Amino acid sequence: QVQLVESGGGLVQPGGSLRLACAASGLTFSNYAIGWFRQAAGEKREWVGVISWTGGDTWMSTPVKSRFTISRDNAKNTVFLQMNSLRPEDTAVYYCAASRSHYGPENHKYEYWGQGTQVTVSS
Repeated sequence: QVQLVESGGGLVQPGGSLRLACAASGLTFSNYAIGWFRQAAGEKREWVGVISWTGGDTWMSTPVKSRFTISRDNAKNTVFLQMNSLRPEDTAVYYCAASRSHYGPENHKYEYWGQGTQVTVSS
């Protein structure tokens, strides 16, 4: 049974930082690109970024690319989303997702999803 479990969310002040983790089990982790998405209340799910199977490449969306980075540790089956200079508009539930063949923003091409972790940016 494949599981993706996000952690690290919480409440942070504007300008602060958080690091989210996505721990995977039940799959050959290095065979999957891992994407991060977010969904604010009342909004559609938005792609944040993706890291390639080996971790050698990342692709971040325009709203976050100067502030967020993705890394992975295949030995620990974990991907990280480092979020710096957080803004109130970054408030959302953050999800990680795994794709065997897709490296990009199309959420319907990701086979497995986590349950999400809430990030709230507020003073």
